[in-house]
Amino acid sequence: MNFAVTGGAGFIGSGIVRGLLGAGASRVTVIDNLATGFAKNLDEVRGNVDFRHVDIRDFDAVKAALDGVEIVYHEAAIPSVPRSIDEPVLSHETNINGTFQVLRAAKEAGVRRVIYAASSSAYGDSAVMPKVETMQPNPKSPYAAQKLMGEYYLSVWASCFGLETISLRYFNVYGPRQDPSSAYSGVISIFMKCLLDRKNPTIYGDGETSRDFTFVEDVVGLNLKAAQAPASCSGKMYNAGNGGRITLNQTWETLQKIEGVSLPANYGPERAGDVKHSQADTTLAVAELGHAPKFTIEEGLRATLAWYRANR
Repeated sequence: MNFAVTGGAGFIGSGIVRGLLGAGASRVTVIDNLATGFAKNLDEVRGNVDFRHVDIRDFDAVKAALDGVEIVYHEAAIPSVPRSIDEPVLSHETNINGTFQVLRAAKEAGVRRVIYAASSSAYGDSAVMPKVETMQPNPKSPYAAQKLMGEYYLSVWASCFGLETISLRYFNVYGPRQDPSSAYSGVISIFMKCLLDRKNPTIYGDGETSRDFTFVEDVVGLNLKAAQAPASCSGKMYNAGNGGRITLNQTWETLQKIEGVSLPANYGPERAGDVKHSQADTTLAVAELGHAPKFTIEEGLRATLAWYRANR
């Protein structure tokens, strides 16, 4: 099959590109404007990548890039709850308008299936754990609402236009190549930088916020399985988590023990739009997609730390 990955120079997108090539794909088209991704994330696979410096809001350019493609992974986004509050217009234009253009282009280019990076933030702050796909969504931020709208659009494109679609709700993905340099960066990437720089991190809130941290390789594996799933899965949404839950305090404690240091965290005010607790029920993804996470939180943290140490 011929594949394309929007946002393929990003943290998760580049992981999917490497996963596809490792599974035997001869060539993968990458669509990325490098607004949040980095060309260096593709250095090791450059010879097998058809890179298109394209903004997903550009319908004509996206359609041209999808010529002959059978499966599209739509990973491109402005991926941040706080940034969607600070910059709602850019976030909306990329995450909603961009998704619309990708779906429109995919249909017109004859793509068979689109697999979409949805977000667990769509569940909001329900006290019920773990989160099950049948729960009523309750987004608390523009980002969460935008990613939820993307799910709805994919479902509609499946039912109205015959384009196969699958949405995967990511639960706090972490791992190598996650950028720690921005105020909007994922917390584990920031923890890694603080650990190696021997600096005390700042945790927003009391640190008892809990997350279903999911190692990037487990998410890549699920994405590859989604491409092979039967057509009966089309139009559906699946939780793409690890199935566990750990607090930020526990995560930082684990990292300090792994590294053998003591760097007490500082604490700041809670951030607007943040969800207090998150945990995936993976029953449906296991049953219908064959989801099989391999990494415990400690194994994932150790692998991630080793990469950051080697690539400082």
